[in-house]
Amino acid sequence: MSLDNQKLKLYYNTALNLVMKCGPLMREGYEKAADNFKVKSDFYDLVTVYDKQIEDILIEGLQKEFPESKFIGEEESAISKREAELTDDPTWIIDPIDGTSNFIHKIPHCCISVGLAINKELVVGVVYNPIANELYSAYKGHGAYLNGQKIHVTNCANIRSAVVGYEISLIHAERVRDKNVKRLTKLASNSTSTRSMGSAALTLCYVAKGNFDCYHVEDLKSWDIAGGAVILREAGGVLLHTKGGEFNIMKPDLVCAATMDLAKDVMRLIEEANQITEYTIN
Repeated sequence: MSLDNQKLKLYYNTALNLVMKCGPLMREGYEKAADNFKVKSDFYDLVTVYDKQIEDILIEGLQKEFPESKFIGEEESAISKREAELTDDPTWIIDPIDGTSNFIHKIPHCCISVGLAINKELVVGVVYNPIANELYSAYKGHGAYLNGQKIHVTNCANIRSAVVGYEISLIHAERVRDKNVKRLTKLASNSTSTRSMGSAALTLCYVAKGNFDCYHVEDLKSWDIAGGAVILREAGGVLLHTKGGEFNIMKPDLVCAATMDLAKDVMRLIEEANQITEYTIN
């Protein structure tokens, strides 16, 4: 479908208002979630009753305003047990609580993330952390914002001066442990410092506003990344597949960085890490 700027802004404003509407519910859950969660899989995937409640509010509101919409949601996908499919139709990609483990343990790095794809292109992103009062937002061609103030990536072009984001919790899963240990060690030993947020959506936003310079993550789902990806790009950042090709939101193995030079540094080190047979890093 074709998309004019006025309709795009309507999508954006509606998503922004609905996400903000869910803030009080998320704050309520933040105080109670430790007593209301379960493990969904052996990949340490946690869910609370608040995930479903927030997702329902978002889907109901967006469906009412935009009946043409389709949805890819974390909880909806878990219930239907069907592989999510992205078409050219307006598709909302929703993570009601990204960083659920943080949410449960009262670590204030968790958020609601909503992205909109049209013609398979991500065009709207909203990431809201009501615990820290941080509302990140963007729509295509209009820049990225934190609480209404424009944000931008750094100009870091070299891994030696970069702050790297990396999800160390992925080492918990045996099936991806080896590659993550090697990549984390390689990147950490060649950068200024390394940080782990426990939320992919927020980490993308932290690169977007210049707290981090780059981020690498694999083995996540589209809803972990969609909202933050729009914000990162609109803030001037680079988003690529881990091997350097075009980023695919449905298979979101990614490297994002403030600059292309830095992204190339990260991808080079990942490739070096992939060749390691023993954990001895230079």
